[in-house]
Amino acid sequence: MRVALWQGQSVDGDIEQGLCQAEAALAAAGALGAQMLVLPECWLPGYNTAQLAKLALPRGGEWQLRLAQACAKEGCGLVIGYVEKAEVGLFNSALALDGAGHELAHYRKIQLFGAREAALYHPGNAYVTFDIGGAKAALLICYDIEFAPHVAVLARKGVDMVFVPTANMMPFTHVMRATVPAMAANHGVAILYANYCGTEGDLTYAGRSLIAGPHGEVVAQAFETPALLVADLPARNPAYLSTQSQDFRALPET
Repeated sequence: MRVALWQGQSVDGDIEQGLCQAEAALAAAGALGAQMLVLPECWLPGYNTAQLAKLALPRGGEWQLRLAQACAKEGCGLVIGYVEKAEVGLFNSALALDGAGHELAHYRKIQLFGAREAALYHPGNAYVTFDIGGAKAALLICYDIEFAPHVAVLARKGVDMVFVPTANMMPFTHVMRATVPAMAANHGVAILYANYCGTEGDLTYAGRSLIAGPHGEVVAQAFETPALLVADLPARNPAYLSTQSQDFRALPET
């Protein structure tokens, strides 16, 4: 499967600009034959922007219809992070659309990061999986991917790839350098990790978005500037897949 991700600077509250960038990235990814494009966490309206409650978006609103039309026009699916306005409050959410614009999945971040996110959002409480191009996919958001038990659950569900919108800031570069490739290798899943670059408010984003194959190989990686990554995911080679889940010996705690 050919996949893509967009690493960009936060639109910092400018939803129209965020939609325009998403449409432009979809056009480019679709022209290059990608079946799915991944954008960063809270792309709409921005991760660290002010007045998130005022700028939050309802699921299924006009913004979603516009992106669905762009997906259908370009023949490319989309995973996008956004701040969801729900009846009970805000969620840090991700939406997946297919290349015809149909909703494939909707996910709410389980592992909220730090005091700010805990104060802003309700945590999600469910995994989501969906089929795309003959493969099984799942959504996680940023901090979620750093927890091996979550990735292990998805692997047991037969997931082949995990799409991860993220907003990873300095100094946490170890996540892209070591954690994401290790999670991919240890659980035999491809991971698309779409981060921001540049600054937003008091945050400097770490960039280094990457596509990791199911054996931990880094198929493509950005640096610290805006970039569109497009790559063909490597097929799983059973001879190289980790067998940790079958081999693990649990010892009694003392």
